[in-house]
Amino acid sequence: MQSTKQTIRIYNSLSGKKEEFKPLNEEHIGMYVCGPTVYSNVHLGNVRTFMSFDMIFRYFKHLGYKVRYVRNITDAGHLENDADEGEDRIAKKARLEQIEPMEVVQKYTVDFHNILNKFNFLPPSIEPTATGHIIEQIEIVKDILDKGLAYEINGSVYFDVVKFNETNNYGKLSGRNIEDMIANTRELNAQSDKKNPQDFALWKKAEPKHIMRWPSPWGDGFPGWHLECTAMSTKYLGEQFDIHGGGMDLKFPHHECEIAQAEASYGHTPVRYWMHANMLTLNGKKMAKSTGNNILPTEIFTGDNEHLSKAFSPSVARFFMLQAHYRSILDFSNDAILAAEKGYNRLMDGIGLISFLKTSPTSSLDITKWKQQCYDAMNDDFNTPILIAHLFEGVKYINLIKDGKESISEADLEMLSTTMTELTFDVLGLENKSASSSSGEDKLGGVVDLLIQLRAEARLNKDFATSDKIRNELTELGIELKDGKDGTTFSIN
Repeated sequence: MQSTKQTIRIYNSLSGKKEEFKPLNEEHIGMYVCGPTVYSNVHLGNVRTFMSFDMIFRYFKHLGYKVRYVRNITDAGHLENDADEGEDRIAKKARLEQIEPMEVVQKYTVDFHNILNKFNFLPPSIEPTATGHIIEQIEIVKDILDKGLAYEINGSVYFDVVKFNETNNYGKLSGRNIEDMIANTRELNAQSDKKNPQDFALWKKAEPKHIMRWPSPWGDGFPGWHLECTAMSTKYLGEQFDIHGGGMDLKFPHHECEIAQAEASYGHTPVRYWMHANMLTLNGKKMAKSTGNNILPTEIFTGDNEHLSKAFSPSVARFFMLQAHYRSILDFSNDAILAAEKGYNRLMDGIGLISFLKTSPTSSLDITKWKQQCYDAMNDDFNTPILIAHLFEGVKYINLIKDGKESISEADLEMLSTTMTELTFDVLGLENKSASSSSGEDKLGGVVDLLIQLRAEARLNKDFATSDKIRNELTELGIELKDGKDGTTFSIN
């Protein structure tokens, strides 16, 4: 674990530039991330977003910060079109499957947790649900109404964006101008209760057929989607906190509305650093169930998808995602994850060789400089692809030392070992598949990895008879070893 005395720069979506990170309370960090709407299996794009913030959570903890990480479960109030019309997504699924809405919530919350566990996510500090915070949401609505920045009509309450914008700046996160929004919006239809098209629901009246409903001062209804996150984030992190994260697609309208609600209620901006993870595409196109250009996390683990040639372990999939910066678009393809698997194996092989290295009185390598380069990458807006490049440099050092082409002192070997293992396993959250996998294929891979390490140790000790025996026995079993400059890989014939 490192000292918190590291200068970290974070890209703040609110300012559009990297800023030095200074938490509100020294050595304490409050971070909120918008969680899933639990009406279907979590898709891979969502996993990538949550993985980015899991990595950030891990790095802060690694540096010694005390982090309160809040990631919610949206189990009510999220309408089909992310606006104010249509049917609640969970209620619709319940109606289609003829089960209770909370059965839908339970089923897909369990799926969400199971998938994230396979990817080796750390659990958040608090995982609140929208339905568990109805009272808090009603209180915020009452407060905004009292301040004249919302209006009630026919049992629904809407946020008055135009009124709010007289003294505030609605659109500052997404870079949208209210005048342009008004000019480019079609007029309201006769059925709408809203004063302006830009206004959004804080509380919606429940029609007789609406299953999910709660009593309120305005009649039976349900909360607006945007309101839930404002209520839950400020309850557990305070009226102002350090980091709010989510997918790029949530910047507008969801996060824009969160800012407006909090500023209307508390009188100041709620979040100091807004962070947004970018999207995941599949074979160069947007993922969509309707076109078949889609893949679920479980299909990666089983290989049961037409886009995949084989199954891949969760750690390989995690490594693939972390090879791209969290703010960049990442394209998933069979070739890309096959390449990631090779890189992952190289990294695990290199780490596995560390315990077999011999030390010298002095070092010919500058391990201190290399270590700082690793941390510099993470301190520069959590640049995992640059960190991984430095970790491969570490693998190169390990192989050079193994081959007697470089020397390393005992103290530097300890530094190299600690840095490689802590950043790989604690920060990136990777697991060595030989220790963590459960499928038959992955267990075989783990056994072969172990034999490769034993063979490497034999070669290091110039025990070529044992080295050759391991290779020959594996070849007879149809497992071919391939020695390269970056380590040994294998293929099953």
